[in-house]
Amino acid sequence: MPDTSRSPAFPFVAVLTALLVVGALALFPLVAGKFGMNLAMKIMILAIFALSLELLVGQTGLVSFGHAAFLGISAYTVALLTPESAPAQIWFLLPAALLTSAVYALFVGALSLRTRGIYFIMVTLAFSQMAYFVFHDTPLGGGSDGIYVYWRPEVSIGGWNLLDLDSTHGYYYFVLGSLIVTAIVLALLVRSRFGRALAGIRVNEQRMRAAGFATFPYKLAAFVVAAIFAGLAGFLLALKDGFVNPELLSWHESGAVLIMIILGGLGSLWGAMIGAGAFVLLQEFFQSEPVFGELARHWQLTLGLTIILCVALMPQGLIGLGRQFGRRLQARRGADHV
Repeated sequence: MPDTSRSPAFPFVAVLTALLVVGALALFPLVAGKFGMNLAMKIMILAIFALSLELLVGQTGLVSFGHAAFLGISAYTVALLTPESAPAQIWFLLPAALLTSAVYALFVGALSLRTRGIYFIMVTLAFSQMAYFVFHDTPLGGGSDGIYVYWRPEVSIGGWNLLDLDSTHGYYYFVLGSLIVTAIVLALLVRSRFGRALAGIRVNEQRMRAAGFATFPYKLAAFVVAAIFAGLAGFLLALKDGFVNPELLSWHESGAVLIMIILGGLGSLWGAMIGAGAFVLLQEFFQSEPVFGELARHWQLTLGLTIILCVALMPQGLIGLGRQFGRRLQARRGADHV
């Protein structure tokens, strides 16, 4: 998972760091219990979700407040297409879940991307709330009670089972593989000509148009790609929890993932993943009754105050601390040589 910040220096260090992180995650099940593995899977799934929004906000400059719609629509697709009597095949279920998110994103993006700024934010929120009420107020999604996912899909070819997703370890490595693929694909995408065009749109869309770029197709493509990876997170989340409800599409889910990428540091895929991990760990920490006692029941308050302090004291996010440390270390080495 190479670093994809706006100034991609030290690629060797970034690759080495990525290998160490992947190695640690791969070995984690050997020492972790069930709770630890479930927590790690939750972080990795939300990291995929955060990466998908980072492509829109940090790389393209499109602040969407309805990104949870793609997460929820994919999760509901899994629930609705999984039979109660037997597991479905992943070769059918996964593409179907991603396709529904992509189709909805194509529709929403074609309309919302004709607006800008606060209007774009409000239009994406409106479309997300429309999807929310479709599943909340109609029998399609089981209403406010939601739907159970009784089976995880089979990963088999010709009757040969390639991976057992019913086992905790098997599903853990499937989630880890999904995160690695997501990070690599988005890293390559950001560094490609397409990614440079998105960066130009973020900096100055008018200048890009003057240079001959039709910016709308680029923004629409980024919107759909982001929705596909959000759909992947929804697919994984539905299988992990075995249950989906309309809250997955609510505005506060979109707000939470926006907080993750801000907390981690906008403009960096590493920042999105770090922000997702920090958000989940802070949430778990402030809900700990042995540590906070009665205050643990009001964990939203303490979490909110902590995030406000982090954003105020670290405007570049958590990833900015690493960059500052790197610059100071480099400066010290330069001083030693002098």
